[in-house]
Amino acid sequence: MSRFRNKVDAQQAHILSLRLAIVVLALACLGFWYGWQSAPRELTVHVPPDLRSGSTRLWWDVPPENIYAFALYIFGQLNRWPTDGEQDYRRAIYALQSYLTPACRHFLEGDYEYRKAAGELRQRVRGVYEVLGRGYSDDPELRVKQLDQDSWQVNLDLNADEYFAAEPVKRVVVRYPLRVVRFDLDPERNKWGLALDCYQGTPQKLSLPGGSG
Repeated sequence: MSRFRNKVDAQQAHILSLRLAIVVLALACLGFWYGWQSAPRELTVHVPPDLRSGSTRLWWDVPPENIYAFALYIFGQLNRWPTDGEQDYRRAIYALQSYLTPACRHFLEGDYEYRKAAGELRQRVRGVYEVLGRGYSDDPELRVKQLDQDSWQVNLDLNADEYFAAEPVKRVVVRYPLRVVRFDLDPERNKWGLALDCYQGTPQKLSLPGGSG
C-alpha cells in the first residue's frame, strides 16, 4: 500500500511540474507574441550614396551625406517660387509640412505673413542653388556637424536669386545654417525619417573670390 501511494504521489508531482512548465511556456509565448506585435513593421535604413568602399553602420545611424542631401532638397523646394511667391511660398510650406517640425512650420508661416505684408512675395520668382565648389564633398566636416544623436547642423552655401516681372531684384550668396532632426513619426508621409527644424543660427551673406556675392 505504501509503495502504491508513493507511486501516486510521484505521478501527481510529475503532473504538477508539467503543468507548471506549460504555464511558463505559455507565458513565454505570450511575451514573444507581444514583442513581435509591438516591433516596427518597417525600418528606415539610411545608406550612404557611395558604396564603392563598403559601409558598416547601425540601422538607426544616418550618414552625413544623407543629412546634407535632405536639407538641400527641402530648403531648395521651400525657396522655389516659379511664378508668384505669394502663392508658391504658401503652397510649398503646406506641401512640405511632413518634413518640417511644428516649430519650423510655425516660423515659416510667420515669415510668409511678414514678407507678404512687406510686399516681398507678390509676382516674385525665386530660386536657390548650390554654389559651385561649396558642396558636401568639398568640405564634409564644415557642411554637416552632428549636435547629438538626433540632430545635426547643416551649412548650405547657396546662390539666392529673385526676380520681379522678369527683372532681377536680388542676387546674393548666403550661408544658411540649418537644423535637421530625427523625425520618425509617420513613415507613410515622411520616408526620410528626418525633419527640417529651420535655422540653427543667423544666415550670413558671403563674398566669393572674383566679386560675386
